[in-house]
Amino acid sequence: MKGLFSGEGERPLRAARLAVLAVFFLNGFGFASFVVRIPAVQERLALGEGLLGLALLGVSLGSLPSMPLTGWLVSRFGSRPVVGISALLFPLALSVAALAPGLPTLVSALVLVGASAGLLDVSMNAHASTVEKGYERRIMSSFHAAFSFGGLAGAASGGLVASAGIGVALHVLGVAALSAVAAALVYGSLLPAGADRGEAGAPAFARPTRALVGLGVISFCVLLGEGAMADWSAVYLSNDLRTGPGFAAAGYAAFSLTMATGRLFGDRLADALGPATLVRLGGTIAAAGLAFGLLVATPAAALLGFAGVGLGLSVIFPTALGAAGRAEGGTGPAIAAVSTAGYFGFLVGPPTIGFLAEATRLGVALFLVVVLSVAVAVLAGAVGRGAGRKKGASR
Repeated sequence: MKGLFSGEGERPLRAARLAVLAVFFLNGFGFASFVVRIPAVQERLALGEGLLGLALLGVSLGSLPSMPLTGWLVSRFGSRPVVGISALLFPLALSVAALAPGLPTLVSALVLVGASAGLLDVSMNAHASTVEKGYERRIMSSFHAAFSFGGLAGAASGGLVASAGIGVALHVLGVAALSAVAAALVYGSLLPAGADRGEAGAPAFARPTRALVGLGVISFCVLLGEGAMADWSAVYLSNDLRTGPGFAAAGYAAFSLTMATGRLFGDRLADALGPATLVRLGGTIAAAGLAFGLLVATPAAALLGFAGVGLGLSVIFPTALGAAGRAEGGTGPAIAAVSTAGYFGFLVGPPTIGFLAEATRLGVALFLVVVLSVAVAVLAGAVGRGAGRKKGASR
């Protein structure tokens, strides 16, 4: 790896870092642009919270099988071509979901969203891990900061578009077109496929070591919280606290802003405090912040609570993925294993909260995120065991 990026190779490495940052940003922007319009989709199709939760389960059905497959594809072909294809498929799938005329079509479209999201998430994280190895220091959190800033931009612009009365279909189609063009423009700067393509005979799937299992459990809890904020924050503000559509979008924007801010400093904090201490602190902040917001149950308190979840959870998943990328068994398969466990929480969490909300109310159901954030703090030692210290080269 070091030889590949020495001398003149440093300029392609820096260009690849910028390109991967752009892919992460575009992914967050497209995703947030859609999720802040979920209340409008729910209203247009006259769906209750239970049926909406069932529809969101379609994302799980598409994504979970695609993630292990992506690990094999990265090992076989390298992450670059997989990033290129999935960066075009994902905005296309979001457009199909935005145009869905009924529940069956919406579920089918969300299956496509999940499958393309799984391909993109694993492949872009694998490529980011390869770039990080070239830098020989922690930079994974910076990529996830780009995703969060993309989410912030998507949520903020989505709130403005919703307040202006622009329809969901026109909004999401415009975002999809811009994202596809931008992804095509940065593709040429990605590292060559050979940078992380597995050698002949390399395992297609990661062996479930104790370290990977621990990282997977942490990631499951964290991404369930992220998925809950993405799919239910706007619904909670709009339906439970009776805010307007513009203010409802501010819930995910607050979450995205603090998550992006935390991730900007995540790599340095992990080096200064150690990954286990950082994860323990983050889980505590997320649990305390959301519990406060839900118990006070005012729009301002809810925004503070969502912001606390974003800040607390911000660096945990990047830390877990960085550790997975350094694990034995190949970058692609190891990241696919941890990502699959994590995104299982991301994808099944929102429908689970929907079913709980149907039985109780949404403000009660969201306490599941509080409980799992406490679990993250308790299990923080797993990240410390799985994460190694990076050598301090700097560029």
